[in-house]
Amino acid sequence: MTSASLDQGRAAFAEHRWGAAFDLLTRVEHERGLAPTDLERLSTTTLLLGRDAEGIDCATRAHEAYLEVDDAAGAARIATWIGIYLMGKGDDALGNGWLARARRIAGTTETGAESSAALLLVAAALDDLYAGEPARAARTFAEALAIAERVRDRDATALAQLGQGQAQLMLGDAVRGLALLDEAMVAVTAGEISPVASGVVYCSVITTCHLAFDVRRAQQWTIALDRWCGDRPEMVMFSGQCQVHRAELYRLHGAWGDAITAARVAQDRARLGDWTGSFGAWYQEGEVHRLRGEFDAAERAFHRAAETGYPAQPGLALLRLAQGRARLARSSIDDAVATADPATRRALLAALVEIDLAVGDHSAARQVADELAAAAADAEIPMMRAVAAGCEAAVRLEEGDALGALPALRAAWALWHELDAPYEAARCRVLAARAALALGDDAAAAMDLEAAREVFAALGAVPDVLRVDELARRSSRAGSTPLTAREVEVVRLVAEGKTNRAIAGQLYLSEKTVDRHLSNVFAKLGISSRAAATAYAYEHTLISR
Repeated sequence: MTSASLDQGRAAFAEHRWGAAFDLLTRVEHERGLAPTDLERLSTTTLLLGRDAEGIDCATRAHEAYLEVDDAAGAARIATWIGIYLMGKGDDALGNGWLARARRIAGTTETGAESSAALLLVAAALDDLYAGEPARAARTFAEALAIAERVRDRDATALAQLGQGQAQLMLGDAVRGLALLDEAMVAVTAGEISPVASGVVYCSVITTCHLAFDVRRAQQWTIALDRWCGDRPEMVMFSGQCQVHRAELYRLHGAWGDAITAARVAQDRARLGDWTGSFGAWYQEGEVHRLRGEFDAAERAFHRAAETGYPAQPGLALLRLAQGRARLARSSIDDAVATADPATRRALLAALVEIDLAVGDHSAARQVADELAAAAADAEIPMMRAVAAGCEAAVRLEEGDALGALPALRAAWALWHELDAPYEAARCRVLAARAALALGDDAAAAMDLEAAREVFAALGAVPDVLRVDELARRSSRAGSTPLTAREVEVVRLVAEGKTNRAIAGQLYLSEKTVDRHLSNVFAKLGISSRAAATAYAYEHTLISR
């Protein structure tokens, strides 16, 4: 009976029937014990079912069983996997301890050293990658890849390719980096590597594609991950992360209700044991609440995301901006940018431009927009080009170059439209309306505002609807004024009797910036006093009488 249970347990494992495999292998272990390889199977099964502590305990027993039969290679390999797993969870001290043990055991025999070297190098390279040393990480991943291919360790080969691709992306070589990610995925989709390694590669590749702005690749691999998880219905680990990736794509494509649903499924999977999706499950829900104007709910969701140990950025900073707390938004995003690795930092730059402009730091916004433009030129990825073009247009508008902003806006809108990103495309139309107003084309501005409002209303983007309505009201009052939207705001406040210092405080600008705007107003209108500006405001109904 025991022998039959063992055979059935092994078959269930091979067929991805994790519940049955767990029950059968556990029964055999209690009746007579398991060989090291079968303990490995039980450990993998337990982890995939979301029983984290039990899985590590079982892996520890497998490690000890390999030592008992003098299999240094097997013991070192299991110790390395335990170390990598714990490091991924953020338990650096215990993880490093296991990796140190793996290195010591691997060094006791030539066979053990050779078979474990690739995985140990992957672990070392991951340390360099997370420490912001992508060049050193790339060299170590390359060394790991060479060894893994020589000893035909398919798990280590895929992980080394994954890591090397991430390192190349951090170094700015998007073409090579993404090609390496695709190559790692070939082994996964062909079923050549173990379940845990497959899940790691799937989720890491999709996350990296999002960081690289390659939404098309992210979508293709998310579909593949969804299918992979669907073929393993009992699996808990990675299933939440799969839902997080779906939520992110739903949000981009304007299906915000579906995004919330997927995020909450991910939260349920996290409660069942899939810690890999905990951060994203709450962050994606927070983003939808923020966009809808449900600020209290967004605050709670971002707080839950931050409890996982990762900063809830740029969502939290943009929430502060939407709450009218621009200076707090600036300090929040600055802290995140300063501590982020290069790939994550790049994903924060668009929010940084928006916040820099809100606080009136145009020179800082210009520097960031230029950085994004350079990155987009190198990568030639549609979403990155759309982000860079939109930021360029926003900066040009604040610099008073409405005419120069229009080509960038047209490019950004076309790219977002092609990517089926309705919210971002509508934001481009709002910027286009501002440019049209600055150029005196009221009809074009009205058309863009109407189109943008329709999209925002359909999405439930309440804050954006309100901003569009306010801009439409101001433009109707402003008539054919040659002033930019920001200059109109300054004139209105001058007409209300506010000092430059008060204006700076209300608009989150420096006094120097207010002075410059006022000088531009005087030059455009051919006047030389605040009294004349006030008279102009009343004559052109920029302010109610």
